Amino acid sequence: MGRLESITSPRDLRDLTPDELADLASEIRDFLVATCARGGGHLGPNLGVVELTMAIHRVFDSPTDRVVFDTGHQAYVHKLLTGRMAGFARLKQEGGVSGYPSQEESDHDVVENSHASTALSYADGLAKAYAIRGEGRHVVAVIGDGALTGGMAWEALNNIAIARNSRLVIVVNDNGRSYTPTIGGLATALTSLRTSPRYEQVLDLVKKRLNAVRAIGPAAYDVLHAVKKGMKDAIAPQGLFEDLGLKYVGPVDGHDLAAMEQVLARAKRFDGPVIVHALTRKGFGYDAAEQHEADQFHSPGPFDVETGEENPKGEIWTDVFSEEMVRIGRRRQDVVAITAAMVHPVGLDRFQSHFPERTFDVGIAEQHAATSAAGLAMGGLHPVVALYATFLNRAFDQVLLDCALHRCGVTFVLDRAGVTGDDGASHNGMWDMSVLQVVPGLRLAAPRDGARLRELLGEAVEVDDAPTVVRFPKGPPPDDIAAVDRVGGVDVLLRNGTRDVLVVGVGAMATTAVDVGERLVAQGIGVTVVDPRWVMPVDPALVELARDHGLVVHLEDNGRVGGTGARLLQELNDAGVTTPFRLHGIPQEFLTHAKRAAILERIGLDAQSLARGIVEDVTALADPQLAVDVDQPR
Repeated sequence: MGRLESITSPRDLRDLTPDELADLASEIRDFLVATCARGGGHLGPNLGVVELTMAIHRVFDSPTDRVVFDTGHQAYVHKLLTGRMAGFARLKQEGGVSGYPSQEESDHDVVENSHASTALSYADGLAKAYAIRGEGRHVVAVIGDGALTGGMAWEALNNIAIARNSRLVIVVNDNGRSYTPTIGGLATALTSLRTSPRYEQVLDLVKKRLNAVRAIGPAAYDVLHAVKKGMKDAIAPQGLFEDLGLKYVGPVDGHDLAAMEQVLARAKRFDGPVIVHALTRKGFGYDAAEQHEADQFHSPGPFDVETGEENPKGEIWTDVFSEEMVRIGRRRQDVVAITAAMVHPVGLDRFQSHFPERTFDVGIAEQHAATSAAGLAMGGLHPVVALYATFLNRAFDQVLLDCALHRCGVTFVLDRAGVTGDDGASHNGMWDMSVLQVVPGLRLAAPRDGARLRELLGEAVEVDDAPTVVRFPKGPPPDDIAAVDRVGGVDVLLRNGTRDVLVVGVGAMATTAVDVGERLVAQGIGVTVVDPRWVMPVDPALVELARDHGLVVHLEDNGRVGGTGARLLQELNDAGVTTPFRLHGIPQEFLTHAKRAAILERIGLDAQSLARGIVEDVTALADPQLAVDVDQPR
């Protein structure tokens, strides 16, 4: 049995010798590489925090002391050290450990929200609560330099700085990257401190000379570290944190376990909040990751351990968007691209390579991205803001009052909309079509396939008097589905027999809608299947189609409450359409991680379950004695 298999809790680390700890760190890296090679995962970030995480768990007493990871994708090592090795056999799969901290999995996990720049606020509240309750517990917040580009982190620091009694240790995991190289003035300052040869040379020289003096030398070096602000002000950019009134320790080599333990133990003794600045390398210890230019294997799919080559991937929705953006960029000199620290994940890397001066990565700052886009639109350009759908939630106020109120022509492209699956509750893009319903003038498109993504993106960037949204899911797009007819702006995908049932398939659910329609035809039920293309505003043609059918069934991969189905039902009510209506969408709950197909089946959004339910509804409507609870406009 390897040493890692014997670790059931952080306390098992405390009796290990330095050599045994080094062996454990090596085992952890080998295990992470082998695990992620099989099924993918956040490899690079975790390879970079092995010693850092081990040091935290040797100095602090989790779960009495609380460890909060910002974003949480770098918590695999923490999970291994808290006895969850067995669950990694099904990492990010149903029945296995999730890709982020999970309260359900362990008492050692505190925060499940995988949205960046939030850890310091959680930690601030926890530390204040423990102080008020008189509990001698520490809180450790681990945050990357990338997350420090988010404004919420600085709002938290502003408050933490005056919380003098908080036993809060903030570990800044400074690897110069979030997904990709960290962007902005803060990043530049941290980089200059991290890479200043003069600072490192002076510090190394002083350390060697002081440690050569017996008895008092090591103690003097510790004192120097505690009061080093003056030296750093003289030889390196400094003041980022100490000017806020926060104690600061570092920078320290985050891959030197003994050094990390030393500074964490010192920080633990401070009366009040303190920042420990750890320098790490994303992907450390695995050459293929360290040399991966794009993102140091931030989140690779399955790959070959020996070569680092990822398994061949087919085209995904993001690729279609990426290629079309370049085409639009060549055709339209006024189109610019914005993203929030996600150039590669959202597919803007191609656009950036062709039009670097027209590409803006604002860091983890979705609010700023939206309002900056409004300014760009006011200045005569057409910005395309590309985000994961779940992250648009953070910029709702800016979409509403900065973009829509001012009738700015800004296009928001939402990748990973609907059920994403593997990354758990906070990554599912199931909220956007509900929250955006209240935005006056906003237009929202949901393409069903790659061809429609190109088509609708082209239409969206032509709108210059209102914000537009184009959303699509994670993974490969389905085969293109040609329309058999178009009514108004609505594509008819299937028409067979009498007008018994109108199936409305929104976006990615259009393929399922066609499958459902074919199953209904096989049962002798007349059916029309349509794709609205633009779901906001509701096309009047869709209202009239609903009027002409015996039952309307609406399918969407968004929350049922306040989504496009609810909006269509409201429009039917306003138009006096009394056709019975059945709405199918995602239940308003936080979905546990699993493959997308497994989740859709579990919540009844698979073709077989839907078709069975519709047949029952049609039968009940045909026989009044068989009551059925079908939504109807009132």
